Amino acid sequence: MRLPLKIILLISICLGAYTPLSAQFILSGTVFDSSKINYVEGVRVVSTGGLFTVTDSMGVYHLKVTEKDSVSFNFRNKPTQKFPIKTIPDPSHFDISLRITVRGKYSTLKEVVVYAKSFRQDSIENRQTYANIFNYRKPGLQTSTNPDGVVGADVDELINLFRFKRNKRLHAFQKRLEQQEEDHYVNYRFNKTQVRRITQLQGDQLDSFMVRYRPSYEFTSNASEMQFNQYILNCLYKYKIYLLQQDAKKQDP
Repeated sequence: MRLPLKIILLISICLGAYTPLSAQFILSGTVFDSSKINYVEGVRVVSTGGLFTVTDSMGVYHLKVTEKDSVSFNFRNKPTQKFPIKTIPDPSHFDISLRITVRGKYSTLKEVVVYAKSFRQDSIENRQTYANIFNYRKPGLQTSTNPDGVVGADVDELINLFRFKRNKRLHAFQKRLEQQEEDHYVNYRFNKTQVRRITQLQGDQLDSFMVRYRPSYEFTSNASEMQFNQYILNCLYKYKIYLLQQDAKKQDP
């Protein structure tokens, strides 16, 4: 018995409605030029799923994709090869370098005269001022040689060995100065001017972002400029999700 064409079409539509869709997620990364230093703005990132986006002034892009998609990067009508999503190890940090040269926004001057103190100068001056504290070490038994060439115990070290309150106070002061220096360095790199330039945040949102995503000294001291800027951009993405969640909570009855 042959089924009418309308019934066949209806069954096909119903079966299609129950076909599971591939899970969507965000593909993110940064596009650099051949130097792997300069960001490339205006690169069109296209997925085979039909969606596309364009890199911003920092070369950053975010595109909704599925595991079945592939993406390509198109700059000045010259596309790259297609990259299958399922072969990308970390979709949240898919950075690529195009075979082009982009003139950087910053150039090296032949001569620069700086009147304001740098962080390094402030740090050196601070360590010179408190040299006796920074160079403090726990007293111990040591020997010394008098003008006659006789070797004996260092009397000052021996006395200091039993000055417990003094030693404890100097050690605590040393730790505090070292912590202040580390905090100063984080403030130097993670400053409002830099964060505002990258995130475009203002006012209370900028203040909240600075507190919530303040990096550790260990990361700040080891990260390159590119890694540090990428950290700020990654935190911005998390912060926008957080703001959306907060708005959703306010709208709930």
